[in-house]
Amino acid sequence: MPEYMLLLYAPEGEEQQDRWADMPLWRELTESLRKSGLLVANAPLHSAGSATTVRVRSGETQLTDGPFATTKEILAGYYVLNCTDLDEALHHAARMPMALRGSVEVRPIMSTGEIPADSNGPEAGGD
Repeated sequence: MPEYMLLLYAPEGEEQQDRWADMPLWRELTESLRKSGLLVANAPLHSAGSATTVRVRSGETQLTDGPFATTKEILAGYYVLNCTDLDEALHHAARMPMALRGSVEVRPIMSTGEIPADSNGPEAGGD
């Protein structure tokens, strides 16, 4: 079964303790995903203020405090689910309490077989 990452975004400025108020809902959801065999991994993240962004430009490593870009929402946590298809992943994303006030981004996770062998391929990216 393909794996999907559900990225949980909270509104900018929302305090972590506000999200903890939903903890009973999160526990119920997480347990149902675990019992159904869909849950691969999940975790909340520390606040965006604890983030460090790393860039390497012209051989120089640059460290910046905070998230990569200023946005209206911050990455607050994630779930990795083993779903039969995108529709199933979207169904579970809609169950996330974060979908009520923030957003849940759903992305398929690439298998190692999908990674281009040619390091100069379109997915190689890099600067």
